[in-house]
Amino acid sequence: MKITNLSLVAIAAMTLTTGAMADVDMKIGGQTVIYYQTNDAGANDMFDDGASSANAGIQLNANADIGNGYGLGFQGTALNTFGLEGNLVDGVRQSGLGNDGDTANAANYFAFTKAYLTKKLGNTQLKLGRQELPKSLSPLAFSEGWNVYKNTFDAILAINSDIPDTTLVGAYVSRSNRHGNLNTFGALDGTAVQANGQNKGAYMLTVQNKSLAGLTPTLSYYQLPSSANAIWLDLNADMAKLAGAPVSVALQGGQISPNASGATDSKAAGIKVAGKAGPANISLAYSKTNNGAVPTNNLGTGVKTPLYTQMVANQGDIKKDAEGTVLKVVAPVGPGKVIAQYGMMKDNLNDNSDVQELDLMYKFKALGSDMFAALVSSKADDKVYNGDDTRNIIRFWTRYNF
Repeated sequence: MKITNLSLVAIAAMTLTTGAMADVDMKIGGQTVIYYQTNDAGANDMFDDGASSANAGIQLNANADIGNGYGLGFQGTALNTFGLEGNLVDGVRQSGLGNDGDTANAANYFAFTKAYLTKKLGNTQLKLGRQELPKSLSPLAFSEGWNVYKNTFDAILAINSDIPDTTLVGAYVSRSNRHGNLNTFGALDGTAVQANGQNKGAYMLTVQNKSLAGLTPTLSYYQLPSSANAIWLDLNADMAKLAGAPVSVALQGGQISPNASGATDSKAAGIKVAGKAGPANISLAYSKTNNGAVPTNNLGTGVKTPLYTQMVANQGDIKKDAEGTVLKVVAPVGPGKVIAQYGMMKDNLNDNSDVQELDLMYKFKALGSDMFAALVSSKADDKVYNGDDTRNIIRFWTRYNF
């Protein structure tokens, strides 16, 4: 959908013109979402309101080319519960206005989750403001897509392609809104805060090269002033192009080094081998993390990891002092695809507990919408799930994109 001839004084000011009114074509799109999850951990019974959470949401995106290489982007996000709290659910997946998880006050809210200015300078694209960050180029501070809506960041981003077959990404990332309360932006995990309360944020440089067909190394370096520095490497190899073998191999590794005296560096490594068996895609992944001072996870949320062994709900069992092995199969079935993955984790942080997780998921299209249904079953040696050694999760969402 398009709204034309939108006159905005603010746009004229940002384009550094004389201040005259400008006619702008603005493209409008977005998505609506209904999201529901229930789990039976601890004393909970599946589908009880106390064990369940849900949201309905509408997200609008507005983008405009305002001339002279400038662009604008806005995203407004609204969430609701349909008044189901106390009936079918007792919690919300996401909320706002400081009411995270408080259904009595968070039933309705609205926030600007994106607001950015772009500028094209030769082979460099600048993006300044509230935005998403992709895991492929920012593995330790990225937008996660597992919840109702993705988390976003306040950041300054520059992407350059002057060097042949090479992408350079520089960024200053100051704040993230995490997941629970999308309306509140706070400091990244592990970043230093000055005495006056100002956030020092994080600086990132990523280099990705595709000079050799079939081989893509991506190296990222983070500097968290007065707190830590981190480095992360992903190496993806298409062995069909490199050696004629019908598989792909990916390697990853990284280290987070806190500046605090005596703090142990956090280290992680992983490998993934993937191939096809008829119509199915099959992969086997392994990861290992040491008992470092901080966990290897997303600095912007503290939830998911960049590890190849990341499943639906196993992040707590792989991000620190742990080993994980995950077998994954993806196959087309009917109007969609089935995703089945089984993981075995050795969680040394929790008394050397052996943890198993089985994810059965189905992604499909129906009624013009994208739909997702999942059954997640976890079992641990210790009672780590609200006093229980097992946990079953049912998750369902539907998204209509327009």
